[in-house]
Amino acid sequence: MSGRLRRLADELRALEAQLRQGGGPDKIEKQHKQGKLTARERVEQLADPGTPFLEIGLLIAHDRYEGQAPGAGVITGIAIVDGREVVVVANDATVKAGSWWPETITKILRAQEVAMRCRIPIVYLVDSAGVNLPYQGGVFPGQYGAARIFYYNSIMRRYLRIPQLAAVMGQCVAGGAYLPALSDVILMVKGTSFMGLGGPNLVKGATGQSIDGETLGGAITHTEVSGVAHYALDDDAACLAKLRELVARLPRPNTPPQAAWRPPAEPPSTLYDLLPADHRMQYDMHALLRAVLDEGKLDEFQGNLAKEMICGDARIEGIPVGIIANQRGLIKGRLGEKPRFGGIIYAESAEKVAYFIERCDKQGIPIIFVQDVSGFMVGPEAEHEGIIRAGAHFVEAMACARVPKIVLTVNHASGAGYYAMAGQGFDPDFIFSWPTGRMAVMEGEAAVQAVHGPALDAAKKAGTSPSPEVLEAAATMRADYETQLDARYAAARGFVDTIVYPEDTRSMLALALRAASQNPGPHLGAFVLPTMPTFGAQ
Repeated sequence: MSGRLRRLADELRALEAQLRQGGGPDKIEKQHKQGKLTARERVEQLADPGTPFLEIGLLIAHDRYEGQAPGAGVITGIAIVDGREVVVVANDATVKAGSWWPETITKILRAQEVAMRCRIPIVYLVDSAGVNLPYQGGVFPGQYGAARIFYYNSIMRRYLRIPQLAAVMGQCVAGGAYLPALSDVILMVKGTSFMGLGGPNLVKGATGQSIDGETLGGAITHTEVSGVAHYALDDDAACLAKLRELVARLPRPNTPPQAAWRPPAEPPSTLYDLLPADHRMQYDMHALLRAVLDEGKLDEFQGNLAKEMICGDARIEGIPVGIIANQRGLIKGRLGEKPRFGGIIYAESAEKVAYFIERCDKQGIPIIFVQDVSGFMVGPEAEHEGIIRAGAHFVEAMACARVPKIVLTVNHASGAGYYAMAGQGFDPDFIFSWPTGRMAVMEGEAAVQAVHGPALDAAKKAGTSPSPEVLEAAATMRADYETQLDARYAAARGFVDTIVYPEDTRSMLALALRAASQNPGPHLGAFVLPTMPTFGAQ
């Protein structure tokens, strides 16, 4: 039994509770006095009651800006609206008036990419003062600056035909006004919403004209004079009800049939006692899968070959999936062969997984990668067996698979093994982590040995103590690695979409699978444009 997972989960719950307060009780009360709901209240009223919300990027920027940018001032995720998966982007006006920090752009772009990858509608709940001017250098310019939001708007609207619904429920100024303008439908709230390229103060300074905000760019102006918006609603509740009505009218996707499902063989609570106190020690990955898969059943593929890699067919809430997972511990070899280290990828296991991925791709089966990987095997035997060639086959098969790919990191995600197990650089549809996830090129002690090992070994051979400078540098490196290996560090930088708790793992995976399955593919990159007709063809 280990308290490691429970301790980290409790610490995460406390952090998340704080972040969900946004700008704090005073700012929440101020918004209520303005007759407005908060961003979280809006998301809750938009979604079907009692349904899960897959929040993406809650921890983004929590350890920056002296804690002044909880959630980077925007809520993003997948909600269930009228029984279907919908991406939601909601500016949190309790955080610096919903202004855009550099990480706000990152979150909005990721949400748009999810909508494009899954071909599901996206709803924008706009309430933002625009660019956070002191940080405009990280917001305005660049290939992945704010302009890319409007690029994605345009691609979704013109080519991908992904429904975009925008509700202006507060401020919407300057370039930010193009986000709703490039959507399919715009809703506004009477008396509390404003949309314009410049507010009354800017107009006064630029033209000398005095005008109030409602006349300049309020709901009545834009629905009865300019024609920019399409619906004017009395309050936030009416606006959200209208959004639900509009979502309900959208055509239903052709989702694959799902079989009736049964709960896992083991209750999710058992997962808290699965991982050892020391992250380097062994445990049985099969036990983890029994608490996640329907009836705990895994039909293993080549189960007696290369046992350090588990491949097999299963279902999660009735959805067929291919499972690829790392087994930890010492793996008994065949007669006359050395044991193998679990969590390490060998040439034989790489070829096994590559073949399984290609089979899933041919049959249209989504793949879930359950990561606890320390890397590829090294040494003369591995090199002579062709580990480089086999590893390249593994990576190529994974990178080119056209089916949905979802990653769950439960412990280690290290070295090139992390890449091969559908690391973020290969554009998996979703990437989740447990609180125990540890993502880095290598563990801290290994890094210390790589950098300071010669000096430490030389001192040991000489029978002397290492110099204070070497000891201090080694200790600093260990501490830095331990910080950077924390799942919260990865989540704060968008290296994972969200940290899931063990008891929520199954429902979050199922929600992600249902969303991803609405796009028949190919699932390659953020989006794939439809084939263009040949110009000049008759």
